[in-house]
Amino acid sequence: MSRYELNPEIGLAGHVIGRGRPVYIVAEMSANHLQDYDRALRILHAAKEAGADAVKLQTYTADTITIDSEKEYFRLKRGTIWDGMNLHSLYREAFTPWDWQPKLCEEAKKLGLDCFSSPFDPTAVEFMEEMGMPAYKIASYEITDIPLIRLCASKGKPVILATGIALEEEIRAAIEACLQEGNRNVILLKCVSAYPTPYEDVNLNTIPYLAEEYGVVCGLSDHTFGHAVALGAVSLGACMIEKHLTLARADGGPDGSFSMEPAEFAEMVKNVRILEKALGERSYKLTDKQVTEREGRRSLFVVADIRKGESFTPENIRSIRPGYGLPPAEYEELLGRHAARDLERGEPLKREDLA
Repeated sequence: MSRYELNPEIGLAGHVIGRGRPVYIVAEMSANHLQDYDRALRILHAAKEAGADAVKLQTYTADTITIDSEKEYFRLKRGTIWDGMNLHSLYREAFTPWDWQPKLCEEAKKLGLDCFSSPFDPTAVEFMEEMGMPAYKIASYEITDIPLIRLCASKGKPVILATGIALEEEIRAAIEACLQEGNRNVILLKCVSAYPTPYEDVNLNTIPYLAEEYGVVCGLSDHTFGHAVALGAVSLGACMIEKHLTLARADGGPDGSFSMEPAEFAEMVKNVRILEKALGERSYKLTDKQVTEREGRRSLFVVADIRKGESFTPENIRSIRPGYGLPPAEYEELLGRHAARDLERGEPLKREDLA
């Protein structure tokens, strides 16, 4: 039993996210707009054409997420693709201009896409409220910012928590912050904050543990290449998949190297939808087709003519296909018994044929 009473299904805009529901697929735009508004629009349209349910933005400026300082603390040196860059410079290049965001939300709405964002400070939360965004995604590096999480949770909308760098006690603290605000609409995304993420570091088997331990809707925020990991996550119960989307990796940008191109994203969506159908439910119930195909199973047949009163022997009855005779499990107990009538080779052996 989970220690928390979280909602097993989450309503987000026009979707319901949870076990047994269609996987909710999110295209993360991040910095892939390359500071070009027309390109941002093209990413929206590419997401729609690829089959995404939502596009996610990031709502910050360089000054709301860090400060402009040349001190060594602010220079990246953690073995990332951005090593050597100053944080302020990186975020100045990567941020999504705020004046674009209401227009992008409106365009997404026209396309039938949900559009929400990751806030990085209280001003971003209030800006997202003004736009009427339907959910808050807490980025991995903000999962310890309990005041920010409480503020998001207080709005009563779904809170999506990425666990990329979180210790278990930090995950608990983030969930409890939501509950303290009366918000039970929490989604946990298994995530690894490595860009790109090595496959051996993903540990997808954590997903069912998170779902059981916290009684929470789980998903995956994935930074690996390809979509094999996303499909594995769905097979383990992930109800939401988030992947970065760009128009072309060759175009560059802070996130371009580990982002999916539109054709790849579409292939992922197609295979997720196939996998959903294949996973089905826990059941031994046979389909109509399987019931029909049971006629092809093995059964006991007469394989040599038998006179009334003769004994059944290995020479005159056998277990063969198809399945119109008695079950093969009865073969040994029938040997030595006698025929109740004349039987021809090729007849299925029936109960009424036994003397």
